[in-house]
Amino acid sequence: MAASWLRPITAGGAPLLTRAGHIGYASRRLGELVQGRPPGITGHQWNTASREVFDQVVCAADTGRPLFAVQVAPPVPAGSAAQRAERMTSAVCAAVGLPVLRVTSPALRGAVHGRRLVEYVIDARGYADGTDSGPESGDAVGFRDIVGRLPDGRRGPVNDLGALARAAAVEAYVERRLADPIVRGLHVRWTDGPAEGWSWVEVRPGRCLVERVQLCTQRFSCGVDPGRLAEDLAAVAVGERLRDLEAVEPPLVDRDELRQQIVRLAARRDEFEDGFAFDHLCAD
Repeated sequence: MAASWLRPITAGGAPLLTRAGHIGYASRRLGELVQGRPPGITGHQWNTASREVFDQVVCAADTGRPLFAVQVAPPVPAGSAAQRAERMTSAVCAAVGLPVLRVTSPALRGAVHGRRLVEYVIDARGYADGTDSGPESGDAVGFRDIVGRLPDGRRGPVNDLGALARAAAVEAYVERRLADPIVRGLHVRWTDGPAEGWSWVEVRPGRCLVERVQLCTQRFSCGVDPGRLAEDLAAVAVGERLRDLEAVEPPLVDRDELRQQIVRLAARRDEFEDGFAFDHLCAD
């Protein structure tokens, strides 16, 4: 079986986290997790992929065997060596049965955001397993929709990873550092491809800070809809940019140009798994 190729983690430092029967380790090479080159993988693929580092590797607490890996990285240029290494890594992970959650974002970093993401998906998967409220079940109260008290004292979805960023935007608006307090967003799921989330806030009148996140779930269930998770992560990325707004103003996009980008995205709705649910954002 493919799973037999995965090697339990038994050494190399204390776990970064322990949660609900899982233990998580930071910064592990793929070569540390796999017992030799698996069948169907060339020597070149293995030599390249085995050096790739995951930000987080989550294992079963009782056996130490890897259950899934998480990687958070900026976009890589098409046709680059980094993109080829990414594809080889995906091929090896598929061959050994290691699920991977890959987040692509210019603003997010594995060392900063990886642990919170791992904790989130562990909780979301556990909730979905215990309540039959996963993203495919149609249950009205999924993990992302649980309502409670938010960090700013209001009531709302407590499992929105972007909640802190949304509260920070309101605070920045009150302090007259933003032109609008609302962090807006959208998400799509490309057919046979990643989920993609956009998030933006109006920093100057007619000028928006925009962040995009892609979420690739290779044989992995997040416990919530991947598109909504990608959008929430994009809101987290907006929050990271807002944190440094006073020191370094990020590149801003004209509001009309952003709308045109959304219109162009909507025109590709046939390429999305669930269509396009944000036509209201295309209006003048």
